[in-house]
Amino acid sequence: MLKNVGESTFEEIILEKGFYVFHFQNESNEIQNFEREINSTFIQMHFCLRGKSKFLFNNGSYSFDVLDNRSILLYNPQRILPINLEIQPKTTLISLLISIEKFHSLFSKDAGYIPFLSDENSNRKFYDDAEIKPNVSIVLQQIINANINSSIKELYIKGKVYELLSLHFQKEENNDGEYCPFLVDEENVLKIRKAKEIIISRMAEPPSLQELSSEIGLNLKKLKEGFKQIYGDTVYSFLLDYKMEHARKLLESNQFNVNEVGVKVGYSTASHFIAAFKKKFGTTPKKYVMSLNK
Repeated sequence: MLKNVGESTFEEIILEKGFYVFHFQNESNEIQNFEREINSTFIQMHFCLRGKSKFLFNNGSYSFDVLDNRSILLYNPQRILPINLEIQPKTTLISLLISIEKFHSLFSKDAGYIPFLSDENSNRKFYDDAEIKPNVSIVLQQIINANINSSIKELYIKGKVYELLSLHFQKEENNDGEYCPFLVDEENVLKIRKAKEIIISRMAEPPSLQELSSEIGLNLKKLKEGFKQIYGDTVYSFLLDYKMEHARKLLESNQFNVNEVGVKVGYSTASHFIAAFKKKFGTTPKKYVMSLNK
């Protein structure tokens, strides 16, 4: 099904029972709204390739954003989570709705065994917010730009969605046991997101892990495990990557010299900053700036 509203497009593809794809494209200068009733047996995955969208719950009393190049995952067997979506101008969003049974038929070694629905986990709700991986972004673009004969388009999209799921939930080689991506419950997600905000805001002088743990009110073990599960990296490895990306953007602004940028991201000596930058990007900050000028 394809609908056009001015410069906005909404496409719905039914892959099979319990498995749907929504594609939203808002090229207008106005916010577009979308609503859909969804029962509590569905996992919702929303990928924002550009722009920004807002999800509203409880008649707008609670909301959260899906930001540019971010994905979110929602699942709550305890209550219905209808889609009430505000799509900002110049936004591209792809949503997957998949039943929990269908999901586990894809990820469990035995399709008849659903560990997520065990007595221990059956009433748990889950939320995840992650950056869209580059290989996932490519598949999303392929889904959007599929110029396929209509008779086989759904088959092509279905194959790409399977590829998308496998890449998004790709198991790390050092993980043992059967993989299920739902590892962090909603109670601790906000605390872990707060931890990320703290280390970013204090990147020049970040707190120790123990100090961070105390500040957010989460024990050290849960902080380390939860941070890795949500952001795919340890706290300080994540911070290092963030600092280098921030440094790169500061250099591109041409407002600061190399020494000033190093100080802003927490390096007391220029040599340490230069070494870290070169390790990350394969070139020195000075050579990087020179390449931009060329």
